[in-house]
Amino acid sequence: MVEPASPGSIIAYLMMAPRDSIVSVLVGVLIAAAVSFGIASVIIRMSKGKSLEEAQEEVASRKAEAKGLQAETVTVTKAQGIKKIVFACDAGMGSSAMGATKFRNRIKAQRPDLTVINTSVDSIPADCDIAVVQITLAERAKKSVPQAQLITLHNFLADPALDALYEQLTENREQDVKPEEKQVQSAQEAAPGKTDTYENRILVREGVRLNLDPVSKEEAIRAAGTLLAELGYVDSAYADAMQEREKLVSTYMGMGVAIPHGTSEAKDTVKKTGIVLLQYPKGVDFGDEKAQLLFGIAGIGDEHLDLLSKICGMLEDEDVLEKLKTTDDIDWILGQLNEQE
Repeated sequence: MVEPASPGSIIAYLMMAPRDSIVSVLVGVLIAAAVSFGIASVIIRMSKGKSLEEAQEEVASRKAEAKGLQAETVTVTKAQGIKKIVFACDAGMGSSAMGATKFRNRIKAQRPDLTVINTSVDSIPADCDIAVVQITLAERAKKSVPQAQLITLHNFLADPALDALYEQLTENREQDVKPEEKQVQSAQEAAPGKTDTYENRILVREGVRLNLDPVSKEEAIRAAGTLLAELGYVDSAYADAMQEREKLVSTYMGMGVAIPHGTSEAKDTVKKTGIVLLQYPKGVDFGDEKAQLLFGIAGIGDEHLDLLSKICGMLEDEDVLEKLKTTDDIDWILGQLNEQE
């Protein structure tokens, strides 16, 4: 070539190649591509088929270790003696509720004798056998229930620690569960259904915002809090509490979903239970992850748990989840989340 090709695109190569050398330059590019392909193939084969998700988990684990926030190896002793598992977050309102619902649905066929609930990290019941918390809340959980086994993780939806916990709790478990165990049901599953009227819907049309342009995490959380206030669910001060909650520990759940909500101290600013949905197809940065779906939550008691349970059910269906991240059909969204069992 007559000059360096910069930037190194094929167009730049052709522009810098003499007319009588274009063919030889192209041949050189093809040879270089073939060599790169061959070397990359060897490297990929040596990785033993590691998936993108596994690689991302490994990177996240190394970053956490560098920050001194490494999750502990899950080792459950006397798994058959475990009766109560508690998922705990700061307020006991959002992330722990979704985590508990998802894990309960996953394990109930194998271990119907287990009680899986959620609560705030400072209110874990004394009869808890296993407490599942995010790493940054580990010390508070230990003070709350020093006798319980502690499982720490990065997020409540897609964390290797939950897979390990499931495997150990169901290991050597007989497929045919004892009849008396089949009768054991959690209080959440026994809750009566509600009539599907506009008044008792927690998610309403006015609470859905679609195809939003990317913004910062703080701006997205502020928008969710503002919308909750506009719909009369909370006072205007609740948005500040949502920002404070995010500083304590991330409300990113995994799988492109975040559920920002207020701190436990902000419960007095909640007027009634409500949830809003903000869709960002290009994603909002939550640390190293992107959230396409933000469910802003304001809850009184357990009134919001039914909808969180439906959200968990949607997360189990990859096609539905991906459509939810990009659809502009509000009626479809309301039908998915408000439809009754």
